[in-house]
Amino acid sequence: MYTRVVEITCKSGKARELSNTIEEKVVPILKKQTGFVDETVLASDAEPNRVLGLSFWNSKEDAERYHREHYPQIHETIKHLLETDPVIRTFDVQSSTTHRITARKAA
Repeated sequence: MYTRVVEITCKSGKARELSNTIEEKVVPILKKQTGFVDETVLASDAEPNRVLGLSFWNSKEDAERYHREHYPQIHETIKHLLETDPVIRTFDVQSSTTHRITARKAA
């Protein structure tokens, strides 16, 4: 399994609106993508303008296809809420209780 971590700094007071926009407009697009598994959105309690989006994918190729074909549209949808461009990092999932992955299986 593979994950994309999107680190977002939104405009002051826009974290709730950003989270709602992700849920209402982004997640439906993600659900239609080949290899999409799950989306988790985290809002920082220490930094009120920081939001993380974690999308889980069956493979790196699935995540890269989404990034090429659909991420530009997603970015346009949320751009008005952002203070800076999101920082995207990618990871191989080594273990997850939610997705029932152990380090042995993910390796």
